[in-house]
Amino acid sequence: MNQGLRAGLYITATPIGNPKDITLRALEVLSQADAVICEEFRQGSTLLKKLGIQAKDLVVLNEHNEQETVPLLIQRLIKGEALALISDCGTPVFSDPGYHLVRSASEFEIKVIPLPGASSLMAALSILDFKLEQFYFAGFLSPKKELRKKELEKLKSYHLPVILMDTPYRLGSLLEEIRSVFGGNQRMTLACDISLPSENILRGTTNEILKQIGNRKSEFILILHS
Repeated sequence: MNQGLRAGLYITATPIGNPKDITLRALEVLSQADAVICEEFRQGSTLLKKLGIQAKDLVVLNEHNEQETVPLLIQRLIKGEALALISDCGTPVFSDPGYHLVRSASEFEIKVIPLPGASSLMAALSILDFKLEQFYFAGFLSPKKELRKKELEKLKSYHLPVILMDTPYRLGSLLEEIRSVFGGNQRMTLACDISLPSENILRGTTNEILKQIGNRKSEFILILHS
């Protein structure tokens, strides 16, 4: 059992693109933890290798195995182990698996320790060209077309900046749906592939950004201005 870290569940932010964005504290925790809990084995293993961390116990936790895996992880935590939870990239739990584990750990009064670090949301908000005092995080909309339209119509009435995310291949269709509901002159900021060589920050109306995006597929954060 690890002797360098106090027992608990470490919610460990990892780079969203550039591996140099890892924090010194995250490196320490990932190196010393008894196990690293990851969303997918290959992505977790690849990340640790990039960071120079070898021979680490990797435990896969995602929506397919949470029910049976969370109780096993809780047992390890109760025994006094230090476990690090990571997602494929960025800050775990935020739109990623891990909520059930955090909830169970809290119920058993196990320490849950957040390790701040890379977040695509905060990175995108930091480059806005207007003063941000409030916003509404809508995250991922329903994959069903009719429900998505209803959700967008509801968001239109909020009169706040709205944050949207989706899978890379839905970027173009999401912009088209926004144009249909909000109109072609809706102003927005689109942050694509943050911290990667292909990073691109676009500002303008829905019509203008649709012309620039074309068929591009990117990891993105979309902010609709109020």
